[in-house]
Parts: sequence; C-alpha cells; structure tokens
Amino acid sequence: MTIMNTMFEEREVVEEAASRWWLFLLTGIAWFIFSLLVFQWDYTTVYAVSILFGVVALFAGVNEFLQLSVSTTGWKIVHVILGVIFVLAGLWALVHPHNAFATIAGLIGFFFLFKGIFDITVAFVTKAQSELWWLQLIAGIVEILLAFWVAGSFRDKVTLLVAYVGVVALMRGFTELLLAFKLRSLRRQLA
Repeated sequence: MTIMNTMFEEREVVEEAASRWWLFLLTGIAWFIFSLLVFQWDYTTVYAVSILFGVVALFAGVNEFLQLSVSTTGWKIVHVILGVIFVLAGLWALVHPHNAFATIAGLIGFFFLFKGIFDITVAFVTKAQSELWWLQLIAGIVEILLAFWVAGSFRDKVTLLVAYVGVVALMRGFTELLLAFKLRSLRRQLA
C-alpha cells in the first residue's frame, strides 16, 4: 500500500507542477532582468558587492521555497535546506558586508562547482523526458568552468565578484526557464 500512496503522491505533484509551469517562466524572466541590471550598475566597493550578493541570496532563497509546491517529499527537504541557507547567507551579507565579501570570494567557486555538477546530473537523468536536456548540460559545463576560473588568483576581485553575481543570476534564470518548458511539455503529455 505504501508504494501505491507514493505513486499517487508523485502523480499529484507532477500534475500540480505541470499546471504551474508559468510560475517558473516568470521567475526565469525575473532572474534575467536582475542579471541585466547587475551588469549595468557600477559596483566598485566591497560593501556594494556584499549587499548585491545579499539581495541575490534572498531572492534565491525565496525561489527555493517556491519550488516546494512542485516537488516530491525528498526534494522538498532539499529545497527547504537550500532556501534556509540562501536566506541566512543573504541576511548575513546584508548585516556584515565587509566580512561577507571575503567569504563570498572564497565560496563562490564551490557554488559554481556544485551547481554545475547538479545541472549535469539532472540533464542526464531527464534526458529521456525532455528534448531540452542538452541545454541544461551546457549550463552545467559552463558553471564548472566558471568554478575553476573563480578559484584562480585575480587582482580585481570586486569587479569579478559583480560579474559572478550577474552570471549566477543569469544561470538561475536559464535553469528556471528550462524547468518551465519541461513542466509545460509534461503538462501536454498528461493532457
């Protein structure tokens, strides 16, 4: 009976997720707009970069909580953990901008590495269900390359961190749009 309940739960989550594909389309577009704004502004101080990171982390945390509505039980736990981590990191960056800058510089490479590995894994796992799997694979490869680029020793870290925050927002928008179109395709299959 447990297997049957799990199947019904997954079916309900899939149907609800498929009906909310437009939500991820909107969040993807919002991430693209935010990324464009990041690249246009002139951030030349440590405090500005830390505050920018704090805002991005808060948005990422809220985005993780939005994904709860379209996730199964196991993934809900992952999204809650990520959401809490992003919100705490964002608040910390806003409260302690000078300390946050040094931490951001050290951790951003690890973020790109793990995000890239995750995106590559998801691309291969969903290959049979989505025709757009290769786009997520490319995004993952780019993120891993950025991780190693970030790990290098660069003189002008402020400018690079602004670029990294913009790239994170751009990649997040890209993966949100991919998710939206995967859910839209799934909705058509269910109908």
